[in-house]
Amino acid sequence: MGWYQHTLTLPPMSRGFHLITSQVLQAAPEIRDMRAGLLHVFIQHTSASLTINENADPDVRTDLEASINAIAPEEFPYIHTIEGPDDMPAHVKTSLLGSSLSIPIREGGLALGVWQGIYLCEHRNHAHGRRLIITIQGE
Repeated sequence: MGWYQHTLTLPPMSRGFHLITSQVLQAAPEIRDMRAGLLHVFIQHTSASLTINENADPDVRTDLEASINAIAPEEFPYIHTIEGPDDMPAHVKTSLLGSSLSIPIREGGLALGVWQGIYLCEHRNHAHGRRLIITIQGE
């Protein structure tokens, strides 16, 4: 049994939902050698989040972005506005979606469902690169 930890820095991405499963797997090569374990992914930012959802139809990404924007619109009368109109809604969206994921490892791969993928949810219009801490435990 072993513990491994990596930092994955993603390049700046446009606002929206971005499938990052392959980047996470590339950053954690130990997964290929594990029979069973757990992958934990944590994002070190307060205006972007992580989620698992359908990875097949790109329309899902568009609908997720539209839905989350309806839940936390920029036009809401926020008090925290010093960093621009997209900042406070980004914090709300991050709180709703979450900053970490835990995914089982089985037989050298992630035990995701057939249509599931890992998403970076970028909530800012002009974001910087995003840092993820990837922690793996398994045998």
